[in-house]
Amino acid sequence: MIHSDFEKGFICAEVYTLNDLRQTKNRAQLKEKGLIRIEGREYLVKDGDIMEFRFNV
Repeated sequence: MIHSDFEKGFICAEVYTLNDLRQTKNRAQLKEKGLIRIEGREYLVKDGDIMEFRFNV
């Protein structure tokens, strides 16, 4: 469930895993390898996920 602070302006979330970050060492390499996913409101967060939220105020 999206936190109420983000609910109205939520656009999507960029998601990658801690294990992938440990293997690549930085976000640029994650992006180059296609390991960053775009997820919507229905995504169920998993243990080890790192998320960056996009929202509009």
